[in-house]
Amino acid sequence: MAGQSTIGADMMTKLPKHIKRMALSRELKPTIRIGKSGLSDSLMTEIREQLANKDVVKVKINRGLFDKSDIVEVWNHIAKSTNSTIVSARGNVGVLWKG
Repeated sequence: MAGQSTIGADMMTKLPKHIKRMALSRELKPTIRIGKSGLSDSLMTEIREQLANKDVVKVKINRGLFDKSDIVEVWNHIAKSTNSTIVSARGNVGVLWKG
């Protein structure tokens, strides 16, 4: 299923177990929302700051902001720009790890 992309799936084997559990927990709520301003410099700075203080950061992209075909590219760009690893990305919700 194209819409059920789990980008970080190949990385899951290399992640510490507690990070996997934390990232996949339904109790972890998004602390970053990407809205109509898109991927601004201030947004990337905010993600970096949150990663400096937390092990994982959950990010939610507003629906319709990007084409579904571009979502994988968006997650990869965010991870690269913030020096983080994608733990999980399913559609418009992803979890980043600072490790």
